[in-house]
Amino acid sequence: MIESGILHIIIPVLLVVCALLVAIFKDLIAAAITLAVFSLLLALEFYLLQAPDVAIAEAGVGAAITVAIYILAIRATKRT
Repeated sequence: MIESGILHIIIPVLLVVCALLVAIFKDLIAAAITLAVFSLLLALEFYLLQAPDVAIAEAGVGAAITVAIYILAIRATKRT
């Protein structure tokens, strides 16, 4: 029970850190990868909150498909 309480403190802090890093990074690929980490942490938090169906959807859509589309769009544009 204590481990779960600690995780409910650590994961939101890591979510805030990832959100700040996404906003700070100048490299768009690094920001997209950090967004994937954010989505995986959010999926883990949903799982800990006993919502496994929402966690699976977040991991599949948020971490995989959305980030893949972002990376493909970034690679399709000319970098300066």
